[in-house]
Amino acid sequence: MAGKRREPEEEHENHERWLVTYADMVTLLMVLFIVMFAMSQVDEKKFSALKEGLAAGFGQSALVMDGSESILDNPGSAAVKTVTTEQYRDLTPEQQKAVDEAVSQTVAQQERLRTQRRYAEAQAEADRLAEVRRQLHRALRAKGLQDDVVTTIDNRGLVVSLVSRHVVFEANLADLTTRGRQVVDTLAPVLARIPDALQIDGHTNQVPVKPKYYQTDWDLSAARSITVLRHLSERRGIPGERLTASAFGHEKPLVDPDRPGSQQINKRVDIVVLSALPAETRELLEQAAREDEGDPA
Repeated sequence: MAGKRREPEEEHENHERWLVTYADMVTLLMVLFIVMFAMSQVDEKKFSALKEGLAAGFGQSALVMDGSESILDNPGSAAVKTVTTEQYRDLTPEQQKAVDEAVSQTVAQQERLRTQRRYAEAQAEADRLAEVRRQLHRALRAKGLQDDVVTTIDNRGLVVSLVSRHVVFEANLADLTTRGRQVVDTLAPVLARIPDALQIDGHTNQVPVKPKYYQTDWDLSAARSITVLRHLSERRGIPGERLTASAFGHEKPLVDPDRPGSQQINKRVDIVVLSALPAETRELLEQAAREDEGDPA
């Protein structure tokens, strides 16, 4: 006769499993409090020496850094007092050297980080201006006017030079020629879309001859810059608060005056898209632009 089949016994439930989790939690809390207690112990002399070195390295008075209580206000925890130069002098030469080196390394590292941050900002600005330049070149090429303009990026921003290969200005005159108006009208829609301030710089060539209708080269270059400024404002609707005019006479040639044909190129007006970056960051713009492979030649 077949034996009676046994039913499987139920697995015994462990009602004490919570103790394992509780023990783990208590252990972690103990480690946490040990770490916090260790952090609360301050070696007053070493900490004061470090603050003295940091204060000296950053060119600040030691009295700027007032002392404070330790993290945990427990007996045996030293309170950090005001740093004095005497505490720094009490250090051994080796300790002073170590503090000075640490401060120098910290200052150098912070300067590297500031330079890297400024360069990153300059690179982003150079990329933005390069895109504006590409839009200007596309608009000029569409009308066959690309040879009338030379563009560069320097520490001011994007410089759009209206050169006179195809006569933007007649000799001794400040009136735009028909082709000169076409160039300005082609540039204007792109310039109107961007928020930057525009500086209009007037230039004459280097011929040492008094202009026929103006007292000096300064007067002629000023008249040319104002002509372009008024055209952009009155004919093309660019707000006047974005525009300024400057005159440079023959003092800032675009190319070497000894170069053949330079007179036609140096007689020009520059429309400068002024970057709003801080001056120390703008100093890196030209370098950043040169390293930007997307910029047109």
